[in-house]
Amino acid sequence: MRFAGKCAVITGAASGIGRATTLLFAREGATVFAADLNLEGATAVAAEGQNIVPVACDVCDVAQIKALMDRAASEFGGIDYVFNNAGAGGAREPIDEIDADGWDRTMDLLLRSVAMGTRYAVPHMLGRKGAAIVNTSSVAAVGPGYSPTAYAVAKAGVLHLTKCSATDLAKHGIRVNAVQPGFINTNIFTASMEMPAELVDQAKAMIAQMSSHAQPVARGGQPDDIANAVAFLCSEAAGFMTGASLIVDGGITVGPRHSWDPEAPGMFDALTAMAEAAGVSMGVKI
Repeated sequence: MRFAGKCAVITGAASGIGRATTLLFAREGATVFAADLNLEGATAVAAEGQNIVPVACDVCDVAQIKALMDRAASEFGGIDYVFNNAGAGGAREPIDEIDADGWDRTMDLLLRSVAMGTRYAVPHMLGRKGAAIVNTSSVAAVGPGYSPTAYAVAKAGVLHLTKCSATDLAKHGIRVNAVQPGFINTNIFTASMEMPAELVDQAKAMIAQMSSHAQPVARGGQPDDIANAVAFLCSEAAGFMTGASLIVDGGITVGPRHSWDPEAPGMFDALTAMAEAAGVSMGVKI
């Protein structure tokens, strides 16, 4: 019961990482304001736990973000934790094809919403011992190849926003950290694509199978893996952490595939094989 008597606001709470984190915080004693564009989904999550308040919120609408924070503070008396998590895949076009509207929508959803969620939560977090904010970034923030360009840029922005916010809010005793999920089995992949409903379950099964082979930890990442990291960052156990980010990715970013997969030859292996095929012995030059 790490969060008994505390209030948490979680966005994107109807599914995936947000749902898992909402249920975990509720089990740990918090009153959770579970916000999502999908109110029906948030209401279903609330039915799974105790002290969960479903709230309709479009995080692309700043007025709705402010209303969410004001409501949580009004009903509970203040806010202790905020998890700025809501998001989707965003625009999928490469930089030479994307239009300004697609770019702006992606930034509004993934970056501006985090800034405004922090902005309008802070007045209600002042004086709350142990107050903490966690933002959802991504392994896509560390480099290309993990997501579409706009998504990656927005998530890199979330990392820098986290550091800047940590410095801005240190004077208030509010810690700000981020979590960087890797390949997590959620609906973000299918939801961001115009996929017929009859193919969604098939696609999810394929993603689950692929993700178990995508990184050194030989299983697909689960929403609970991220929820546990968020809970740690909000807890007293992380009381000396701010402006930091936890990469929770099963090791997908540790290095190129050949560094951990014995079935994937690296450059040296390829050169050795080429030499052997040519009947040449390769020694080691010191």
